[in-house]
Amino acid sequence: MKVVAFNGSPRQGGNTAQGIEIVLAELRKEGIETEFVQLGGRKVFGCLSCGKCWENKDNHCVRQDDEMNIFIDKIRQADGIIIGSPTYFSNVSPEVKALIDRCGFVAKANGGDMLRGKVGAAVVSVRRAGSNFVYSAINFFFGISEMIIPGSSYWNMTLALNPGDVQNDAEGVQTFRTLGKNMAALLKKLHS
Repeated sequence: MKVVAFNGSPRQGGNTAQGIEIVLAELRKEGIETEFVQLGGRKVFGCLSCGKCWENKDNHCVRQDDEMNIFIDKIRQADGIIIGSPTYFSNVSPEVKALIDRCGFVAKANGGDMLRGKVGAAVVSVRRAGSNFVYSAINFFFGISEMIIPGSSYWNMTLALNPGDVQNDAEGVQTFRTLGKNMAALLKKLHS
């Protein structure tokens, strides 16, 4: 089993990345292979609704930019997906939105079952407010893709501003640890 995690924050090593790493550590403890992908800060573009993915049906997007098709392939091959995003004006980062839209359209264009049955989890960092919208946006993508979303002891978010603040948010850290344990248990049940 493998989980691929996308850090939608351009701040490498920032709070979103650290939150994702807390979840991944729990998955690794359970023997699940993990991969961390730095998405934030990449030159990826939003969907143009060109319809080529519906014509070509090759599990790829025709728009050429920084590795979006590589990211889509990683998602196709994984059993679980984590998408992490900071909160930008009560929404996901632009890179996360591009990933959601383009991967979502490619999945639907190719029969709609590319993501069905995979396990998906959101990881959100926020300074003060707006995290519920980010959490929802990511989970809406998982839901419409017929993915399975594990729960945790609270919404999967941390209150953090400066890099490293996530480590001072005891409830956030525990929420991410619980998420990792629940995600591992769900993956094991699905693949037993």
